[in-house]
Amino acid sequence: MIISRGLNLLKVAYKRSPSKFAATNLRSVRLSHGHGMYRDFPSEDKTWVFVAEIFGGIMWWWVLWHFWHDFGHIVGEFPYPDPSQWTDEELGIPPDDYTEPATRTT
Repeated sequence: MIISRGLNLLKVAYKRSPSKFAATNLRSVRLSHGHGMYRDFPSEDKTWVFVAEIFGGIMWWWVLWHFWHDFGHIVGEFPYPDPSQWTDEELGIPPDDYTEPATRTT
């Protein structure tokens, strides 16, 4: 008897659940380029959008300032070696009188 009453309570709870009605609150989803939303979300507060734009601007100013003034962190702080000064041995080029060892074919 407890099981039958429990099942009825579960059925009533399922029928009245808000998740059942969430499908009626859907927006159309674009499958092409653009901004698609699945459900309606509350709009953002203008204050927080403004604060986010300010912090984003400060962040990009900091990045670009340091790219301009401390670019050695990106490209390296040492002079680039002159490739014309490298020897054949450093480049892995065999000498001119080098002969290939014979390969054994069976």
